[in-house]
Amino acid sequence: MKFELWLIPLFLIASVLHGIAGMGFPLITIGALSGVYGLTNAIILVLVPTATLNLIAWLGGRGGAWHNLCFYLKKYWLLVTVSVLGSALGAYLLLVVNSAYLMLALSAVVLWYAITSLMGKKIVLPNTALSLVSIGFVAGVVGGATNAMSSVLLMYLLSMTDDKDTIIKVGNLCYFVNKLVQVIVLKDIILAVEPSTWGLIIALTVLSVVGIVIGAKLGKRLPSDKFRTLILWVLIGLGIKVGWQGLQGIWL
Repeated sequence: MKFELWLIPLFLIASVLHGIAGMGFPLITIGALSGVYGLTNAIILVLVPTATLNLIAWLGGRGGAWHNLCFYLKKYWLLVTVSVLGSALGAYLLLVVNSAYLMLALSAVVLWYAITSLMGKKIVLPNTALSLVSIGFVAGVVGGATNAMSSVLLMYLLSMTDDKDTIIKVGNLCYFVNKLVQVIVLKDIILAVEPSTWGLIIALTVLSVVGIVIGAKLGKRLPSDKFRTLILWVLIGLGIKVGWQGLQGIWL
């Protein structure tokens, strides 16, 4: 995986969106990178930047890092636990399932998320223990296999609360744990990554941190709905592209 100039605007735009809306970075980056590097390599490339942004979004802001760490872990431990189990299964699928099928799954999740969001529809589930366990597990599987965890997890979080800050922090907590599980399951592949690629990953991580800081500041001044609408249309294009490549991988 070599450096290319188009990676700079990709990671910057995705991280700015994450700073504004609290999510979106993995959906955009994986959607764009999987068609170029393959799904597994794309996930490896964005693993560290994504985990870093998740950690910042989870621990940052009001209350302080220590409060956010203890409060959200204690209150939402069951959701985190079931998402960990699902993440382990999803990450394992990367090792045993034809990536073409996972790309089709990624395409379906991205298109579903983008289209329903553009239509203004919110799929809200009952705020029950059964919903928590089932959606947490499914979100973990989707996140472990495709990095598109947010599109599934949002269904439960939106039924749980209307508080944007809570949705962002709980979501990013689950996303961060999902990255840790991927590291454990994919450790052999990660250890085989070349030093030059690690240099690229570190550079993109720094760029992404700059982007999330900018996004957090823009989110207080600019309307996020228009920017988010633009990104959703980009996601539709990426979803179609990834889906077509997945079909080609099956047919050829």
